[in-house]
Amino acid sequence: MAERPEDLNLPNAVVTRIIKDAIPEGVNVSKEARLAISKAASVFVLYATSCSNNFALKAKRKTINANDVISAMEEMEFDQFEGPLKKCLEAYRNEQKNKKQANEKKKKEKEMEALAAEDVEEEIEEDDDDGNDGDNEKDEDFVADEEDEEDDEEEGEEESVGGGSVVNDNASVSGSVTGSVTGSVVEISDDDG
Repeated sequence: MAERPEDLNLPNAVVTRIIKDAIPEGVNVSKEARLAISKAASVFVLYATSCSNNFALKAKRKTINANDVISAMEEMEFDQFEGPLKKCLEAYRNEQKNKKQANEKKKKEKEMEALAAEDVEEEIEEDDDDGNDGDNEKDEDFVADEEDEEDDEEEGEEESVGGGSVVNDNASVSGSVTGSVTGSVVEISDDDG
């Protein structure tokens, strides 16, 4: 429970925003009026909660539900709030239902994606078990590149590495070498003397 009566007041910023939304533009509300409205709203909330709690206790429950609040409005003689409260409650329930369905749909989609990924992994494993990695053409190209390199090395030909640099068996490279060399290993030594 609250230690002081001021602890039961609604936040001033919230009350001010509600007041501004309820009145036309250009109308000012004094500080004292805002304070009075805030205290009245706090008393209303406490009274509605107390009446709702009585309905919950009559039903031998410790939790106040929406029907208890609507019944409390009738008992407090605020029947005009009953219709809008029911509409808001229905809208809230529909919104929660839609969120739940959307979450369930996302969960199912993630499960389906996970199953599809597992199927792909199983297919890859089956291909690997057959001794065929599905990359024969690339393997053949790689072997052909290695044979070409061996021929080039035997002939002592120069090979372009990138960035305009040229490498042969006895050359040293200065500056930065950019790009990539595919299918071969290039040794670059730094001859200091």
